[in-house]
Amino acid sequence: MMKPLLVVFSIFTMPFALLADQAAVRVEPSHLQGPRQLQQQTATAAIRDYLQSWQDLSAALAQNRADLLDPDFVGTARDKLANTVHEQAALGIHTRYRDRSHDLRIVLYSPEGLSIQLVDNVEYDEQVLDHDKVLTTQRVHARYIVVLTPAEMRWRVRIFQVDPQEGAHLKN
Repeated sequence: MMKPLLVVFSIFTMPFALLADQAAVRVEPSHLQGPRQLQQQTATAAIRDYLQSWQDLSAALAQNRADLLDPDFVGTARDKLANTVHEQAALGIHTRYRDRSHDLRIVLYSPEGLSIQLVDNVEYDEQVLDHDKVLTTQRVHARYIVVLTPAEMRWRVRIFQVDPQEGAHLKN
């Protein structure tokens, strides 16, 4: 009797345990003016794909594998991030990211529907390692400017940069 009860308990608690490890996400309502309405389904898909790009970016930097960027990043964003992966691999280090929170706001939806610009006030932990030895750990608050473009089945990040006016703020 105890064994089946443990199995049932683990099935119900597993989703909650997975959610506990994910970042908090807050999306401000969009008040876009223009000739093209942003449908809720489109906004939801773009935000979902953008958040997935953070997970894949984290994996690419942790494993020093630029190919892990391919499903989510294109153009300038992919080139800059792939360069970062290659540079850290050459130094013999890797980086672990754990995003804690995203405060997202869609600020532009192009009239032809070919891009969405959003602003992300993000908080994440960054840990730099040399093999398995931790070199630094820090909490980062940054404001990212992001441009997403549609691809075959998803939205991909084309521009991904820290807002030059805001920069990144580190906390230890």
